[in-house]
Amino acid sequence: MLPDTSQSHARRQRLEAVNAEDFAWAVPVMRAGYAGRALVYLAVAGVSLYSIWQGGEAKGTAEALEWLQGGWGTAIVVLIALGLFAYALWRAVDSIWDLEAYGNGAKGLVARVSMFTTGLVHLGLGGLAVAVLLGFGDGSGGQGGGLATLLAQPGGRIAVFVAGLLTLGAAGYYLQKAWRETYRAHLRAVPTTVHMNTLLKAGIAAHGVVIAIIGVLILQAALSSSGAPAGGMGSAFDWLSTKAYGRVLVTLLCLGLLGFALFCLVNACYRIVPKATDPTTETLQGALDRVI
Repeated sequence: MLPDTSQSHARRQRLEAVNAEDFAWAVPVMRAGYAGRALVYLAVAGVSLYSIWQGGEAKGTAEALEWLQGGWGTAIVVLIALGLFAYALWRAVDSIWDLEAYGNGAKGLVARVSMFTTGLVHLGLGGLAVAVLLGFGDGSGGQGGGLATLLAQPGGRIAVFVAGLLTLGAAGYYLQKAWRETYRAHLRAVPTTVHMNTLLKAGIAAHGVVIAIIGVLILQAALSSSGAPAGGMGSAFDWLSTKAYGRVLVTLLCLGLLGFALFCLVNACYRIVPKATDPTTETLQGALDRVI
């Protein structure tokens, strides 16, 4: 068990001061948001694996959404767009109402600003899905074009370099989350979460690897004399495919992203929203600690 630090004690006090029923309205938003996020990674990984099986290449987010367009696929893209907007809304609500009870201290504010920023990123992805639905997609996902535009601005190279460092920081966060299994404190202890713990860990790690590759490519764009733009999952797949056993590595990464889709889906079903959950609810962390 983790030691009872002053921060965890203060967090418990904040949770004891609220009525979970007052924030019950946030739970459906959270569920819809994580379900939409799961659909995105399911689409990218699923379409990429199918393309590889057919002898093609892995697809980025925009390419996967465009591939789905038509018939029932269009309905899936609509659900993805709605889910991403719901996830963006959830991150904003989570941050503004401090539903994780992080508080207003320096660390708490950093965590809450990070959540809000994550919401903005997914708002942009939702906009991408809408663009695909309206026929404005170009298969690039807007990542490379956005970086190219930024690089052309005064001080743009520095901004892109900082963006690359921040992206690597996000990758480190996910890899550390997988290594230390901190996600277990945010999930309810049920047979599903207990038995899937290893898959959840692998999925988070795979997501961290993708973000790390994207961060490296963004830094390369900032440092390259040609300023070649790169970014997004499509660029990560392209880069990995140039390495030895590239197709095998890309396939393994896509399987890992299916694991991250599973992680998002499990969160949609079993994630604990601290200010909207009975404080006596057992977490996955508590259940696994009991077994050990």
